[in-house]
Amino acid sequence: MCVKVTLKPGSLDRVREWAAELRARPAEVLATLRTEGVLVESVFLDSTDDGDFLIYYIKAASMEIAQRAVRQSEHPINRYHEQFKADTWGVRAPLELLIDFENLD
Repeated sequence: MCVKVTLKPGSLDRVREWAAELRARPAEVLATLRTEGVLVESVFLDSTDDGDFLIYYIKAASMEIAQRAVRQSEHPINRYHEQFKADTWGVRAPLELLIDFENLD
């Protein structure tokens, strides 16, 4: 799954604070990813003349299972993340997957 998220105006400092917080709590982040069955979670910042956007990429064995686990999560970092999204996220637009290769060798 890959989504382009329009950031609310003036939220860039909060976005950078959120990223720093997650990088400072890797054990918690990885614990939630294991619970959700998420293999990869990457977030990129795209700053353009039209505004700031996040490109959010998640690869999971099952997105349904991952989303259900997020809804049922009791991990404190997930509550932090949900508040971050409420504070900073605007419109979300799914991006079309064109290719996806894995090199498992």
